[in-house]
Amino acid sequence: MLTRRNFLKSAVAVSAGAGIGIHTTRGDTSAAEKRNYVLVHGAWHGGWCWRRVADILTADGHRIFIPSLTGVGDRAHLFSKEISLQTHVDDILSLVEAEELKDFILVGHSYGGNVISGVADVLRERVSHYIYLDGIVPTDMTAGGSWSWSDFNTPEAREERLKLVREQGGGIALLPPPPGAFAVAEPSDVAWVQRRLRPMPVQTYIGRITFKNGGSNGMKRTYIASNKPQYTSLVPTYERIKSDKSWSVFTIEAGHDSMVIAPQELALLLRQAG
Repeated sequence: MLTRRNFLKSAVAVSAGAGIGIHTTRGDTSAAEKRNYVLVHGAWHGGWCWRRVADILTADGHRIFIPSLTGVGDRAHLFSKEISLQTHVDDILSLVEAEELKDFILVGHSYGGNVISGVADVLRERVSHYIYLDGIVPTDMTAGGSWSWSDFNTPEAREERLKLVREQGGGIALLPPPPGAFAVAEPSDVAWVQRRLRPMPVQTYIGRITFKNGGSNGMKRTYIASNKPQYTSLVPTYERIKSDKSWSVFTIEAGHDSMVIAPQELALLLRQAG
């Protein structure tokens, strides 16, 4: 298992570049090493949260896509009660088709693990590597199995969240927690994240997707777990994954929003894992 300390001993430092959104290739990386990455954010976030990592990978010669899922980030103006987990799966599938991507690396952070699992069920080998960054991994991706983000929670935690939706979100929105919930502590980062967090449509929480082809089962998969601190609700997922030999498992010495807290370390780790 690779920690950030051991990884950095063997990694080559990279410098940050400029630009956001879709990042085109530049730098002196050889053609054989250049990769396409699609980075999927977690709940309440948007493509903006990947900006620092995307700049670093772009400067290293890779092509990076950091879409915002419908209803959040720069697409918050599209918020509606009809937006569901399936909508977010379709967002990424549409991006892949529009950009004619193949043999690319698909990364899902936190809630984004639900999304890339649904994408994997459709794309399968078209994606060269699925990376779950402190992400949710559905427990049942067998053909005919269904999954909801709410399945990740205990019945008690699920009801508590739905109670908040009813009492604070007008019955349609799951309001964001403060940045500290994602282990963001640096004051400037707290302010940056706080300004950008947006509510999640409730159907992204309770809506279901159905697997037809096994999700990401059988595909090349990596799990990267934060461990400074560990994200408490994801510890059972990490414990389940790390004993499964079909997965590659890494840890990073950063909190849950490692793309904000430790972008260079995360960029290096994504490059090595990919």
